[in-house]
Amino acid sequence: MEKNNTSSQNLYVSEEEKILNWEDVQGAFKKTFGSEVYSSWLQKITLIKEYNDFLILGVPTRFFRDWIVSRYLDKILEQLRGFKLSINRIEFKIIEENKQNQELLKINEISKVTEIKDSILNYNRLNPNLNFSNFIQGKSNDIALSYSKKVCEHVSRYNPLYICGGVGLGKTHLLNAIGLELQSENNVMFISAERFMYHFIKSIKKNDMVNFKDFFRKSSIFIIDDIQFISGKESLQEEFFHTFNSLIDKGSQIIISADRAPTKLDRVQERIKSRLGGGLVVDIDSPDIELKIKIIKKKIDEIQNQFKENINLNEDVISYIASESKTNIRELIGVLNRVIAFSRVHNKVLTVIDCKNILKDVFNQIRVITVDKIQNVVSNYFNIALSDMLSQRRSRPLARPRQIAMYLSKKMTTRSLPEIGRRFANRDHTTVIHAVKTISRLSEQDDEMKKNINQIKSLLQEQ
Repeated sequence: MEKNNTSSQNLYVSEEEKILNWEDVQGAFKKTFGSEVYSSWLQKITLIKEYNDFLILGVPTRFFRDWIVSRYLDKILEQLRGFKLSINRIEFKIIEENKQNQELLKINEISKVTEIKDSILNYNRLNPNLNFSNFIQGKSNDIALSYSKKVCEHVSRYNPLYICGGVGLGKTHLLNAIGLELQSENNVMFISAERFMYHFIKSIKKNDMVNFKDFFRKSSIFIIDDIQFISGKESLQEEFFHTFNSLIDKGSQIIISADRAPTKLDRVQERIKSRLGGGLVVDIDSPDIELKIKIIKKKIDEIQNQFKENINLNEDVISYIASESKTNIRELIGVLNRVIAFSRVHNKVLTVIDCKNILKDVFNQIRVITVDKIQNVVSNYFNIALSDMLSQRRSRPLARPRQIAMYLSKKMTTRSLPEIGRRFANRDHTTVIHAVKTISRLSEQDDEMKKNINQIKSLLQEQ
């Protein structure tokens, strides 16, 4: 009996010890995505480097990378986690277009990156293509663009500048553009909150917090992307708070982005929320159809210049793509890339009917929106417990989100009023009617309410 136990223990492999068999992964990709998608896109992905919690994958061109990220990234990550549960992130490297960076992909070279400075340079270089000149302006982002430029003209006048908005709307583009504009005469630090956390943890393990503090507090322009990732990490928040104060005291300009306003950051210290909201908060809304058309035409020009080929999409096709794309700019570009790829492969001038067939699995995809999903998304959006929202308490911080959830349940599901009432702790259908009327009226009269409804709808449609 004892011998059998020992044998079992020897057969056990921990998450950290698992090594991916890339052939098996590719087989799963082919089965999951289908032969056509696999042969066109996923077959060309190569495994360059495997870490415990993330992978570096190689793709042949930027076009491939952008297409894969916009259409398949979440599903690819889901498949990989089926082979190794600890994987939570993927990084892509261009292995044909950028020959000089290939050496960085070798295991022995990557392992040499030990100092904070070197690591920052390798992961957080400013992208010269994300500048002000190629940022497409529209009603949804003109305020954010205007103040991003003003920060470059008058450093520390708006401090911090906090840019918030949904995924794929251009926040990182603006942060990068600010960094490019100011880097010639300033010490610019541009980093994601995730990488900030990585260096913080690494410095603690190495007992090297003195160098960490010195490095991040010496910048004159401190730009940090996706600050919502510090949520729930108390030690990291403590360090960020002191870094923030130190930079403000020395007159450094701080620019921050997040997917929501400071007051709505979940599990973030109140004093940090207060500091973040103490400067200028500007938001980026979802693009309207005019902006989407501008973006499509700009992207077509960029692709034509890059690949030296003519892309013939008429105004009707462009308008169709713009009007049917309901999410964000990143996914809009993904849809456009799909249409262009089809046109290129088949050497055909596309019509709207062609586009409908090409994109039917995108635009006609039915996302199942349930009352449960609405309740969870609304409670998370307003940072309240689901049990509190469904309770009998009538305080305004709970009553309004509850009414919004009822309103959306009526508008976005096929459930009847009595059914919706039952899902909200057995409330009467007249309560649901009152909620629907109240939120309908407020969304017409109150811009903030209208914005909240639209953002929650976007969150529901993305899931």
